[in-house]
Amino acid sequence: MARPIPEGFHTLTPYLTVDDADGAIRWYGAVFDAVELFRLPWGDKIGHAEIRIGDSHMMLADESPESDTRSPRGLGGTTGTLLLYVTDVDAVFARAVAAGATALRPVEDQFYGDRAGRLRDPFGHEWMLATHIEDVSPEEMERRMAGMAPEC
Repeated sequence: MARPIPEGFHTLTPYLTVDDADGAIRWYGAVFDAVELFRLPWGDKIGHAEIRIGDSHMMLADESPESDTRSPRGLGGTTGTLLLYVTDVDAVFARAVAAGATALRPVEDQFYGDRAGRLRDPFGHEWMLATHIEDVSPEEMERRMAGMAPEC
């Protein structure tokens, strides 16, 4: 009997739509050490592919406007951010920018206990890269946040 959650997967798995899935797979491999598990071609596009970054699977496919799936490039923006924990955020962030990512927020120590920065990959998806550096209770986070000016 099949498992309700496939072997090696977590309960939640990101599924990205990209313009140039082959390029994205190669870029995620070079920058985030992603391993391609398999791909299913659909004509001259990738209809479905699976990669693994660290202990997490991610699925992706080329955009298909005829089936109403569009990439951030096709939409002119994105509606979410992927959070990726890494061992050395400064090194991975620098590698991503050197490989063509756009830095949106520099790597800095954050009030909630992570050292983190945000970037946009060459395919339009936004990533928060982080290394956890301090365990902070929700109460302490709230106290620290109260002392900050809101970004408006």
